[in-house]
Amino acid sequence: MSKPLSLFFSVLAILFMSAMSVSISYNGWLVLLFGLLSLFTVGAGFIVKARLRRKNQD
Repeated sequence: MSKPLSLFFSVLAILFMSAMSVSISYNGWLVLLFGLLSLFTVGAGFIVKARLRRKNQD
């Protein structure tokens, strides 16, 4: 995975986690939403990394 792409996924996940920590005092549903979005972002980063690695091996 290229460095800009990995930076994009990491910054996006950190933004969602920061939004999750800020929303703890406001609404529990927002915490759940931002938690799921951060998990999805981290998982999507791993999926993209695996697909790019598999594509480069062929």
